[in-house]
Amino acid sequence: MKSVMHSVLKSSNCKQQRFFANYSAMMMLGNHNQRFSQRASFSTRMGQQHEIKKLSSEDVMKLENDYSAHNYHPLKVVFERAQGVVVYDPEGRKYYDFLSAYSAVNQGHCHPKILETLKSQAEKVTLSSRAFYNNVFGQWAQYVTKLFGYEKVLPMNTGAEAVETALKAARKWGYEVKGIPDNEAIIIACSGNFHGRTIGVISFSDSDETRDGFGPFLPGVLTAKYDDVNSLRELLEKFGKNVAGFLLEPIQGEAGVRVPSEKYLSEVYKLCKQHNVLMICDEIQTGLGRTGKMLCYEHSLDKSKGEKPDILILGKALSGGVFPVSCILADKRVMDVFEPGTHGSTYGGNPLGCAVSMTALEVLQNENMIENAARLGEIFRQECRELVHEGGIVDEVRGKGLLNAFVMNHSRMHGKNSYDLCTSLKENGLLAKQTHDNIIRFAPPLVITEEQLRECIAIIKKVVRSFEKPPQSKQQ
Repeated sequence: MKSVMHSVLKSSNCKQQRFFANYSAMMMLGNHNQRFSQRASFSTRMGQQHEIKKLSSEDVMKLENDYSAHNYHPLKVVFERAQGVVVYDPEGRKYYDFLSAYSAVNQGHCHPKILETLKSQAEKVTLSSRAFYNNVFGQWAQYVTKLFGYEKVLPMNTGAEAVETALKAARKWGYEVKGIPDNEAIIIACSGNFHGRTIGVISFSDSDETRDGFGPFLPGVLTAKYDDVNSLRELLEKFGKNVAGFLLEPIQGEAGVRVPSEKYLSEVYKLCKQHNVLMICDEIQTGLGRTGKMLCYEHSLDKSKGEKPDILILGKALSGGVFPVSCILADKRVMDVFEPGTHGSTYGGNPLGCAVSMTALEVLQNENMIENAARLGEIFRQECRELVHEGGIVDEVRGKGLLNAFVMNHSRMHGKNSYDLCTSLKENGLLAKQTHDNIIRFAPPLVITEEQLRECIAIIKKVVRSFEKPPQSKQQ
């Protein structure tokens, strides 16, 4: 029996030695790109990569419908490859992307410098977890805190995770610093908000579609009317001693690009200071150049006077759309409530995401994308407001920078709706998506040129005007 086991173990060891010898030899072959491809690919057998098949758009949509949960209703277009502001489907048709993955690809699809960093770092180390140090995270932490003007950062991955982290920070600060009695902390959110889809985050939502069937929800939640300082003031005067934080978006994206009045954020800032409440600013969609400023709150608060949110939430374009990276930023008086074991994330602060994030932020600044968003946003709104003045199906054009929306009047669309209009835009080579039924958001990557923008404006005007004409009656 012992000799049999010895033979089995010896045979197994030989196989392992051959496996690792073959693996090492394979890793030494080829050029830089081949090595990256070999390491990054999922292999079912040594030397064989999992093949991404060439499929038609129809086949792709059928596979998704057959095997994926039906939690989205996509526009019927398939992305096969993309560059900058342009995407292509499997049949080679070209489209202008005016959604930008909900502002995750502000720097444009497949930015070459970001991809170069991704490939380079992927060959070194991709994940350490926070159980150990890695050589990139500390450099990233220093970079983002200096760039955004905060003392500390806490890394996560997705936007919803970052919002959850901000809520935990606010509650813990409320108990340990403000002195709120245990389990009595309150967070105030805004009507019409969208901060993600976890149970904790949807507890702050007032959308039936988001909440139905997912209760019970978190206690300690109040809602103030968005862009209504008096609504917030009343809640703070009544519950202020137990309020730890006020969570808001400087522009509500999912609600239809709702831009608040000019002084709203500055009044909110003053009220939060007056009542010792943390101002928590969700800039996941509005930040990183999207509105023509690095951060959207900069349109309203005076950074030269030290005015800034107590907690800043970032995500999406923080990595340029190639890897999920999010974080919260705050000063020590807030962030020091966290101790080892109180919060964490296996992937948060991973070296691959951190390296990519630094490059994504550098190209955003070095390639004048923020200034481009401000300038081209003005052109977009000025040109498209002609449609409002014509008294047709567009009631309002609103936004800042390259985050804009049309409010559509369905009663004038002869039985059609905003989804139909988005489908027609797609057929004319432009991709946009409606939100809240009658609002269409337009948010291209910030690398778009004026020439491309004007071409897209012409497409939008042509399609909108075609919907204003009543359908021709069939001849008898």
